[in-house]
Amino acid sequence: MSPSTWTLEIESPAPAARLFKAVLDWHNLAPKLLPNIVASAVGVQGEGSVGSVRQLNFTSAMPFGYVKERLDFVDFDKFEFKQSLVEGGDLGKKIESASSQFKFEQTSKGGCVCKVVTTYKPLPGVENKDEVAKGKEAVTGTIKAAEAYLLDNPGAYA
Repeated sequence: MSPSTWTLEIESPAPAARLFKAVLDWHNLAPKLLPNIVASAVGVQGEGSVGSVRQLNFTSAMPFGYVKERLDFVDFDKFEFKQSLVEGGDLGKKIESASSQFKFEQTSKGGCVCKVVTTYKPLPGVENKDEVAKGKEAVTGTIKAAEAYLLDNPGAYA
């Protein structure tokens, strides 16, 4: 099957630079902010540069136990990064591959717009319509949790 893509735009009152840093550091924030979903998370390889791998371990609230994500691209000046699923999740069960690109664009009001483009290759014979909605919901939840943390902690990721 050929790759499929979905996009999402999320407006936030948080500044682009801070939200970018918080989402990039999600493996440290997620267990604190969403303990009912993310049981623990660790950096498996690297120090946050291209090629780094992080693992998020989930509670029983999720249909799978963990995901490992590799940072494929990062531009600290343009607040943009791309990551790929390398293990866990639906990889090998429903999808052959998946990657997401995040770009945080500053708005004139002081907040930002987070633009997400996810590309995935479904396994033959697998229908992923529900999975797209779940993926968008998960990304929105991540951005909104990071946003709430930043608004409550003005000095964080400054």
